[in-house]
Parts: sequence; C-alpha cells; structure tokens
Amino acid sequence: MLTAIKPKKRVPFVYLFIKQQSQLEVRQYKTCKHEDFKVSEEQRVHREGHRLLFQILTLPSINEAVSGFWYMQSLQEILEFKDKNADDEKVTYDFTDAVINIRNRHNDVIPTMAQGVVEYKEAYGTDPIVSQNVQYFLDRFYMSRISIRMLLNQHTLLFGGKVNPAHPKQIGSIDPHCRVSEVIRDAYENARNLCDRYYMNSPELVLEEFNAKEKGKPVTMVYVPSHLYHMVFELYKNAMRATMELYGDAMEYPSIHTQVALGSEDLTVKVSDRGGGVPLRKIDRLFTYTYSTAPRPSIDGSRAAPLAGYGYGLPISRLYARYFQGDLKLYSMEGYGTDAVIYIRALSTESIERLPVYNKSAWKHYNTIHEADDWCVPSKEPKDMTTFRSL
Repeated sequence: MLTAIKPKKRVPFVYLFIKQQSQLEVRQYKTCKHEDFKVSEEQRVHREGHRLLFQILTLPSINEAVSGFWYMQSLQEILEFKDKNADDEKVTYDFTDAVINIRNRHNDVIPTMAQGVVEYKEAYGTDPIVSQNVQYFLDRFYMSRISIRMLLNQHTLLFGGKVNPAHPKQIGSIDPHCRVSEVIRDAYENARNLCDRYYMNSPELVLEEFNAKEKGKPVTMVYVPSHLYHMVFELYKNAMRATMELYGDAMEYPSIHTQVALGSEDLTVKVSDRGGGVPLRKIDRLFTYTYSTAPRPSIDGSRAAPLAGYGYGLPISRLYARYFQGDLKLYSMEGYGTDAVIYIRALSTESIERLPVYNKSAWKHYNTIHEADDWCVPSKEPKDMTTFRSL
C-alpha cells in the first residue's frame, strides 16, 4: 500500500520497508538487521548476471556494474552500521551520509548498462535467445533499482534535514495529494525546452482533466511525483521528436493532446500525437533494450541531454508504471499518430510493489531451450517487391 505517514518523533532509521508481497508504507525501524540484507540486490544481480552468456559479463561496462563491484561496495558500506548504536545522532548522520554516497555512486547505472548492451551488439551481433534473456534480466535488474532508489531517496529526504519548499507537504518522495496535471505540465515544459534546443520549435500541449470521483475538482492522488514525471517526460520527448521529424520545417505543428481521467480503480494518462505512428510489427520492439530508432548518443558528459538516446526511455517508463501495479501501453495508427497510455492504480491500498524474486522459475528461464513455434511465422520485415520479376 502506498501510504505517507509522518513519524511521530525523529528516529535514526526510517525505511520504506520493502518485502515481496508486502505493503509499501513509511515505517519506523531503530536498526537495520543483517538478515534483511543477506539476500541483497548485489547477490541477486550477481547470480542472474552469470546466467547470461560469459561474453556479456566480460564487456567493460557491464562487468563494472553487474559483476559486483558497485553493489558489493554499497552492501559492505551499509553493513558497517549493523552493530552500531541506532540512538546515537552521529550514527544517524553518518548513515544518512553513507546512503547519499551510495545513491550517487549508482547514478550512472542505466547509461553504463546501456553502453554495455551496445558493446555486446557491436562485438557479437544480435541473437534472439540472448536478446530475450537480456530483456528478462534487465527488466528485473532495473525494477530492483527503482525499488532501491525509492528506499534510498525516502531515507535521505526524511533525514537529510532539507524540505523541498515547492512541496512542503510531501512525505519524503511520496506526495499524499499529488496534483497530476502540475506534474504533467512540468514534464511537458522540460521536454519542450529540449525540443526547442534541437528543432528550434515544438508542438503545443492541449491538456484535459476528467475527474469521475469528484467532478469539477483537480485530479489528485497519493503517488511518487518523480515516477509520474519520468514516464510523462519520456512520452513527450518521443511525441515531440516524431512530430518534428514528420513535419520538418512547417510553420505550424499539430498539438500533443493529453487526457487525465480518474475513475474508481484507475488513473489514466493518455498522450496522443500526430507524428506518423509506428507499424504494428515494431510496437513490441519499442519496449526492448536492444532497439532504438535514434542515433547512438555521445557519452560525453559535457553535452546537453539528448532528445533521444539508447532507446531505454519506454522500457524503463513501463517499469515505473508497473512498479505499483500499473502499466504503460502504446496504440499506434501508422500514417497518423500514436497514443501512449499510462495506467496507475487510483487506490493507494492497491499500489503494491512488483518486485523480482530469484527462485527456480527465474533460474529455469535462462536454461529453457526455446523450441520452434507451432504456428507459421511470416517474415518480420516487409518484402522488397522490386526484387521479384513480373511474369
């Protein structure tokens, strides 16, 4: 359950206590137990990573992140506080400082892993079986990362001694009254700034709200604004890029339409563009980590953030949606445009974390022999009819 509860008094450690099939809520803990970290993210990543091909793990980027150095170091730093006095304010301060350092150390995990996937494709090409295993592994890896960063951010925001003046009522990273339209407009403006920088122009936004629970009132919910922002920002970047590249140097561009609807069970955000759409055969590819329609981005940190990069925007945005039992889907009309729909649970009591578990089922996934399909499968690429001679 996604619930924001302020602690009655200042305690050394406040965790978003995360366990499989448990409710998500802010609780008070005076100590972090060694047992809670034994089956750690580092161990799970290490086990599952070695189920992949050996060639992948030998690549510099993936070896640095997955093979244990980053995660092992972070785990060791956390365990240093196992036997320390939780009531000591200096211990609290040092622990918070350690959490901040761990969070910052892992800031570049996504581009580092993305670079590793690029290195693999360039060195060994693409193989359907390996691509499927990489997709399975990265989905679980990034979902765990979302959960861990939620935990780290919650602690640092509650005990870092700073309150965001723009959102004083937020409890850590959770907003009990998240104004959905405000987050959407913020994401649009930032995506628009990027679009203006690259294309010298940008589509306008048309935003509509439909509140079926409280007609006439703004749509609000208990949610993590940064998660919603990430999802919508990526959708706006994609919609703007498609629109600008389709219409080129036109003086006017079709607006991007966004509808927000709150019902009894779901909050739905639909982003609609007229950027030409995507063929049906490519829809599933847009959610894979080995596919991107954009040129390979520069890893030079001195440059501005690109409007499109490794192609990780959609798959990771879908993970953010699924993290609290929602989803993200694409519906496209080739030749016209695309609708991207985000589904979020309207009730915080239904927002239960979706986390990977390393068990026999996960182990079998990497060892399953993929047999031939029992349906005839046509070519995934359209045929070039110019190569056929007319009779």
